[in-house]
This record gives sequence, C-alpha cells and structure tokens, in this order.
Amino acid sequence: MLFLLLLVVTGCRSGSSPDVASTVNGRPIYYADVDKAYKSQFPGKVEGESEDQVQLRRLEILRSLIDNELMLQRAEKEGLVATDADVEARLNELKAPYTKEEFEKQLHEWGLKAEELKARIRRDESVKKLFNKDITSKINITDADVASFYKANRGSFNLPEPQVHMAQILVTSQQDPNVHNLKNDKAKNEEEAKRKVQALESRLRQGEDFGMVAQNYSEDPATTPNGGDLGFLPESSMDKTSPELRKMVLSLAPGQMSPVIHTPEGYRILKMITKEPAGQRDQSDPRVQQSIRETLLGRKDQLLKTAYYETARNEAKVVNNMSKTVFAEAAKSGK
Repeated sequence: MLFLLLLVVTGCRSGSSPDVASTVNGRPIYYADVDKAYKSQFPGKVEGESEDQVQLRRLEILRSLIDNELMLQRAEKEGLVATDADVEARLNELKAPYTKEEFEKQLHEWGLKAEELKARIRRDESVKKLFNKDITSKINITDADVASFYKANRGSFNLPEPQVHMAQILVTSQQDPNVHNLKNDKAKNEEEAKRKVQALESRLRQGEDFGMVAQNYSEDPATTPNGGDLGFLPESSMDKTSPELRKMVLSLAPGQMSPVIHTPEGYRILKMITKEPAGQRDQSDPRVQQSIRETLLGRKDQLLKTAYYETARNEAKVVNNMSKTVFAEAAKSGK
C-alpha cells in the first residue's frame, strides 16, 4: 500500500507551463511529481542502465500518475472523497510499527512532509471507495461459477501429502532494524530474549489471543503483521528439522500451542491451527468454496478494473507533454 501511496500525484493547481508533464482534464501533473515518484522507486542509479531505460521508467511512472488522477477525479465526481477520519485511521495504521522518531525518519527517506502524506492517503482511500462502489460491490460469484471452476481444476484440490497450518511467535537476541511489531518491543540480548519469550508464553497460557500477541511482540518481520501466520506447510518441509522437533510439532492438535522452542534463529512458540490430510478435497468443503470464490473474485476484479481504467482514459482529455518531448527529442537527434 505504501508503494501505491508514493505513486499518487500531488498538486491542485491548474494551467499549463514548462513544469507540467501532463494534464488530466485540465488538472496538471508536474515533472517534480514524476521526479519524486521516480526517486522513491529507484533511489540509486542502476549500474549499466542507459538514458533510454531511465526515460522509459519515467514514462511508465507518469502513466501511473495519470491513472491515479483519473480515478481521483471520478471519486470526487461521485462524492466518495475520504473523510478526515478515514485519513487518520489509515495514518495510524502506517505509524503503528514505528516510534515517533522512526516514523519521522521514514518520512524523510520517502521525501515527504506529514501533510503531503495525508494528502496522498486521502487520494488513495478515495480511490478505494470508488472501486468498492463501482466494481467490487457489483461482482457476483454464483454457485454455478464455483462448480465450473472446481470441475476444471479438480486436480489442484488433491493434496499429495498431509499439510499443517501453523502460526508462530519469534523472539531473538540479534539486533535487527527490520523488526517492527505493534509495541516496538525488541529483545536486545540473550537474557532479554529468554525473559521476553517466557513472559509471552505465560500470557498465552492465561488465554490471551495468539495472533494479537504475535502482532504486538513477535520479532519475525515476515509473519508478525499477519498475527504470526505461517500458512500451510507440507509435512515434508519439516524433514530437515531435528526428529524430536518434528515429532513434537506433528503431535500438536489443532488449537494447541507448543512450549518454548530454542532454535538457531531464536526462541519460538508455535500454534497448530489446522491439519489437512492428504487426498482429494470435495467441492462441498467450505475451505474449497472460499478458495474458489476468492480466486474468481480476484480474476473478475482485475478484469473489471482494467476495463474501468480504459473507459476512464477514453472519456478523459489527457495531454502527455513528457511523451511528446521524448519523441520530439529523439526525432531531432535522428535516433
């Protein structure tokens, strides 16, 4: 989501000047906006890249900025602009993993001021509202659609081996700047790590929610935002662990939690969510139904958004000064 926010164009001035890379229904997109988005995506020069490659990237970025402006204008027209409460809620989500000082440093690295970020959040949230109203809410996946998909892809619902769905909480003694849990809590040495994981285990045994504890305190950057969810893993993926650990993990019943496990990466607490035996999954299985509906919804959503963008472009008046300049300069130099 941060990537999308950094692509959204700023500026509400009107008119045309040498500083304007493009206009969308008369509203300008400035070269400075393109430069800022480019630097956020490509902060350093790529070794061996040519000027042509740089220009191609800049044109692609401008195309994204034009599309975002088109969607924002549609959201404005339909009265779907995000409220101050929407903006603050999203801003708080972005701030959650950081201390105040860390977030200010992050803003500096993005090349943004706080008010610029709020403006971009408002635009992004407005476009989300637009898509929900005009696209997502109109998608209907029928039982017949599900049945047809299952029939065409029956083999993909046949598990060749048993799988386990687990979540974890990880505590390490290593200093890692990429660790950002909701509490910004990080063990600094082996003794702190041991005390921390023991305290977390005690809280879990007293009934605290595993996913919430993971989001608040786990130190694994990959799984912490998802409540420690490791997803589905084939049993064979544990063959490289010690026989004792494999036996202990596989002995856990769904909903059961492991004791603290000391691994080379640090201290772990695992929770078994579900176990899936090998074999064919029936179409009536609720999880199969959910998986198929999510797949079909995603495909339809992508198709309709593509058509939506094309329709918006066709109905808009877009002047792309940058592309004209690139072409004119190439023609002048004979390239």
